[in-house]
Formats: sequence, C-alpha cells, structure tokens
Amino acid sequence: MAGPSATASPTQTQTPAPTTSPSATAGGPAATTDPPEPEPEALPASKPVTISVPGIDVESEVMQLGLQDNGVIEVPPYNLGSPAGWFIHSPTPGEVGPSVILGHRNGIEGGPGIFADLPQTEVGDSVEVTRQDGSVATFTVYRTELFRKDEGFPTLEVYGNTEGPEIRLITCDGLNQETGMLEDNFIVYATLDT
Repeated sequence: MAGPSATASPTQTQTPAPTTSPSATAGGPAATTDPPEPEPEALPASKPVTISVPGIDVESEVMQLGLQDNGVIEVPPYNLGSPAGWFIHSPTPGEVGPSVILGHRNGIEGGPGIFADLPQTEVGDSVEVTRQDGSVATFTVYRTELFRKDEGFPTLEVYGNTEGPEIRLITCDGLNQETGMLEDNFIVYATLDT
C-alpha cells in the first residue's frame, strides 16, 4: 500500500451559525433553528497504543509512522501480522482534528492484513483506541468512501482541520487481477463519541 500524500496544507472548516427568522406575527418572538449538536469534549494528547474495530473483529497494536523523504506517509511493514500505524503528524486520537491510522489489506506473503475487512465497515460501527495514558477514545463511523488512486487522494478531506476530534482509517482496496496491484484507497471517517 503506497502511503497517501500528506503534503497539502489543511484548511479550517466552518460550521454556519444558527439563523433566525422573523415571526409571521408582528412583534412575536423570532423563530430559531435547533441548536447544533454539541461537539464532544476533546481529550488531551496521548499516543495510541491499540485499536479495536469490533464490527470487523480487528484488534491491533498501533505503531508510529512518519513521512518518507518524498513527503508520502510511511506505511507499516508488509509482512503478515504487521500492526496498524498512526501518522505522528496527525492529532492523537481524541484530540481536535483528524487522527490518521493506516493498515494493510493484505501481507506481502498473500494472506490478510490487519485491515483486510475494513471495506466491510458500516456507518454506526465503533472504533476504539486505547491511549498511552490508559484512556479509551471511542469513535462512531459516519462515512466510508472508496477512491481510485489514479484519480488523486482526497487530501483535504482526510487531513484537513475538523471542529471536533475525528479519526480516519485507511487501507488499500480494488485488486486488479491482471497486475496483482491494489488500485484504490478505502477510507473510514469517524467522530469521537460525546
């Protein structure tokens, strides 16, 4: 799995403020929209130690990944049994922003990798990350997407700033039977539970 690029500058996303509209009756109270759901309280920085995705029976230690010389994220080792890896230049799981964790779909030996079943993840599934301080950050999946590698990686959607704590799980997908290459990226988006 080639690591996705992380060289673009993320931009802060904005949530529009609630709007008010005048009442149909002169002098009556103004109607307001429902207040937005509260953002979960962010956790202090603490590196991830293990990750669990119960819906697809994933349990893994978490290693640390940096950047290669060409600006692309390192990937975990390709051997079977390789753990998932947290990108150290992303927030720790539970901090504000998107924490990024990568894992292989399969091993170089041909067997399944730690994220072999990630494409079976569904909206509403949970992702649990045990952190170095002993706390557990629990996230709920709100979106999954498949992107063709030859159409470009959605850098800002994955790495761009978010208003609350989120997590991204990334693996390769789309096996080309002729070349034996995985031609897509599968991405899970989840937000910290309140």
